[in-house]
Amino acid sequence: MRLFCGIIATGDFMQKIFLAMTIGLALIAAGFWHFITTDYSLRQNEHRRKLGAVYMTLNNPFYEVIDEEIRTVVENHGDILISRDPALSVEKQVEEIKDLIAADVELIFINPVDWTEIEPALELARAAKIPVIAIDTNVEDDSLVACTVVSDNYSAGVQCAQHLLKNSSGGKIALLKHSQARSSIDRIAGFLDKISENKNFEIVAEDECLGQLEVAMPVMEEMILNHPEINIVMALNDPAAMGALAALQNENHSGDVKVYGVDGVPETKEMIFSRRMTATAVQSPRQIGKLAADRAYKIFSGEPVEKIIKLPTKLLSAENISAADLESWD
Repeated sequence: MRLFCGIIATGDFMQKIFLAMTIGLALIAAGFWHFITTDYSLRQNEHRRKLGAVYMTLNNPFYEVIDEEIRTVVENHGDILISRDPALSVEKQVEEIKDLIAADVELIFINPVDWTEIEPALELARAAKIPVIAIDTNVEDDSLVACTVVSDNYSAGVQCAQHLLKNSSGGKIALLKHSQARSSIDRIAGFLDKISENKNFEIVAEDECLGQLEVAMPVMEEMILNHPEINIVMALNDPAAMGALAALQNENHSGDVKVYGVDGVPETKEMIFSRRMTATAVQSPRQIGKLAADRAYKIFSGEPVEKIIKLPTKLLSAENISAADLESWD
């Protein structure tokens, strides 16, 4: 009888253990389910800064490299970069800046489509207490930006003209421009100021091309048709220079025309190395991106930043280019 009662007692004890284990496993499972179904990313994102970048276009590898460098710095800080491409529309760029303000970004990098027409959007950013850093090209009212990071664009134009003066006694010049961008205005101004030292050079044609290859090509074809005497082209950037080269080749007019650009994209370096293009004033999009991102974090930490940073350019021509220059962007 005692043995029987002991067995019953033991059975009750085992049932209690089993019940406790079952309840425990159920609680563990419920806790695990809560963990995997709870969105902790929202809590993590609360501690991440959001920064915005709006370029004039990303249909240009130069801006892609700048964006890559800014993004690397931002993400290394554990933050988020929201990049936008208005495709050369100032109206769209203004709307994208409004969207970034509404998204509560803490800083905006701006590469303005139009250096004067962008001002209303910059006013909105200032009203929202969002600092702005201009990259690659200035804005008209620099009081609306915390910092501007650009190449010395005037000097880039001067460097192209210096090479031309050294290697030619005169000629008929075509200009490919983008007058909505201050960087283009400065490059063309530097070129014209320097070339004016020799009266044997004459500007016979000039037109807008937005700095785009696909626009520069038909513009250049029209120039050649109207002015077959053209033997020098000064393009505001390398994509425009490549459009000019394509047009000259189509018209069987390329062998005797000097073509200058600004940027230093790998494709134009190869053209200079193979003597198909004359020269380019090389910029450093990597340095522009890194410096702009660095200044953003100085602003966040309350440190003073320079109002403007101008980076030097270097002229690459057949006389000084080497195979090592072809590898990548500076």
